[in-house]
Amino acid sequence: MSNPVFEFDHIHIISQNPQDAANWYVQMFGADIVADTVARGAPQIFLKLVGKTLIIRGQRPGEAPTAAREIQPYADYSSHNTWGTDHFGFLYHGDLRAFCDELRAKGVRFPVALKEGVGGRLLCYVAAPDGVSIELMQGSRPRM
Repeated sequence: MSNPVFEFDHIHIISQNPQDAANWYVQMFGADIVADTVARGAPQIFLKLVGKTLIIRGQRPGEAPTAAREIQPYADYSSHNTWGTDHFGFLYHGDLRAFCDELRAKGVRFPVALKEGVGGRLLCYVAAPDGVSIELMQGSRPRM
């Protein structure tokens, strides 16, 4: 049962180069930059992506972020093998194979190649900037 007092608000990513990272999400997934600000001494860029907010910010004074591990394929699953957020995922309502080919042509890396997942649904993992992993899963065909 869902709790009606909660609503998902945003994903927040710390980036070595926020402008390049924001542009990557625009070019690869069609995100829209809706605000480009500075907060607490660091650039902070707000994007809209599939109706949700993605915030990408730079390093704040006094921070010393460490690099994230890349997601790795194991026998029958994938993992960053670290505590914390592992990845976020999108359903793709279209030809996932063709979309992956388009991304690959743009230089996107796939640390976990397109494969059949649980229940027979196609899925893969995209390496986004700053060690972020995005799972793409085959959804239903687009509604006409």
